[in-house]
Amino acid sequence: MKKNAANAALISQGKHNLDLAEKNMGALMALRARFKKSQPFKNIRIGMALHLTKETGVLIRTLTDGGAKVVATSCNPLSTQDDVVAALSSEGMELYGFKGESTKDYYHFLRKVVLSKPHITVDDGCDLVNELHTRYPEYIENIVGGCEETTTGVLRLKAMQKAHALKYPIIAVNDNKTKHLMDNYYGTGQSTIDGILRASNILFSGKTVVVAGYGSCGKGVALRAKGLGGNVIVTEIDPFCSLQAVMDGFRVMPMNQAAALGDIFVTVTGNCDIITPTHIRKMKSGAMIVNSGHFDIEIDMKGLKAMSSRITRIRPFLDEYRIKGNGNKYVYVAGEGRLVNLAAAEGHPSEVMSMSFCGQALAVDYILKNKQKLEPKVYQLPPEIDDQISRLQLQALHVKIDTLTARQKKYLAGWQEGT
Repeated sequence: MKKNAANAALISQGKHNLDLAEKNMGALMALRARFKKSQPFKNIRIGMALHLTKETGVLIRTLTDGGAKVVATSCNPLSTQDDVVAALSSEGMELYGFKGESTKDYYHFLRKVVLSKPHITVDDGCDLVNELHTRYPEYIENIVGGCEETTTGVLRLKAMQKAHALKYPIIAVNDNKTKHLMDNYYGTGQSTIDGILRASNILFSGKTVVVAGYGSCGKGVALRAKGLGGNVIVTEIDPFCSLQAVMDGFRVMPMNQAAALGDIFVTVTGNCDIITPTHIRKMKSGAMIVNSGHFDIEIDMKGLKAMSSRITRIRPFLDEYRIKGNGNKYVYVAGEGRLVNLAAAEGHPSEVMSMSFCGQALAVDYILKNKQKLEPKVYQLPPEIDDQISRLQLQALHVKIDTLTARQKKYLAGWQEGT
């Protein structure tokens, strides 16, 4: 972290934010109490590359209370919350990262985690796993398994598995229902809009909002943009997701067509070159371009810079690009083309991350309990563990649900009864 960050005021603010997060992460706190008694991670080193937010801080405390030694770094140059790093560092935690770090800093910090010789990796985007496999394969022999947090990372891991390049088992935590149908949908929807508003204070009502991608993240963004009065257009390549968007009441069309219509563009695909100079040339002057995917590859930022005569920092996370040879045309980019919900805001709300990080903590526990059975493949947690997370969250929300009677169980298990 930056040398000037670890001061008393920053530490105090970080502790307040961690306390606030813990009060809203009841499911994870229930797991922490359990792990503190059972110590399932005793003598286990966990190398972590996640967004260094207050919610991640609660996960680090949870794993540490369960006996683990955690060494953590950021998984994005703009997502670290310096006050949280200061607070956790003051508690003796080993964290690396600060908001606005360079790409060189980013990989230096990743290597710090690698050199801690982790037994388990907890990753968000697969950069830590990639670093181990490509530059430090000698450290893989120490590793029992790993966990992956996000869709982009899971896609990369499955590509590694297909190429027979993956050297240790990974749990795709993102594939939990309590992750991608909660975190991606409710979390990304709210935090993306939050990031755009903090960056620009733009009015959504009456604007045409183009959402690129209609997976769980895109669905959440589109719904929230609609709720704020936006007229939503969806661009997609998947036929079923496109059909879902149509059935949800949105216009669906190619980006080449949508480019001329949009006021606000949000990319949430996990793929590269979603918005290119060709699209930007078609956009209205004053259009705002935003990314909420994990990596800064969805908007062709190099192409945009090359076609711009001047770049002006308007607000802390909002830049104006003047387009060459096009009169006074300009477009805005929020969060430097990086994921806007963490660059310009604070990421997903704690309640949502409680479920995601229950998945991470239980995935670490599952790996250790099943390490003899797991091969170098991408796995999903068993449904009963996902259900356990749902129950923990319901308990945290003080919600009770029905249970099957003996007769209902018998009926569902049989086939003889008819009309």
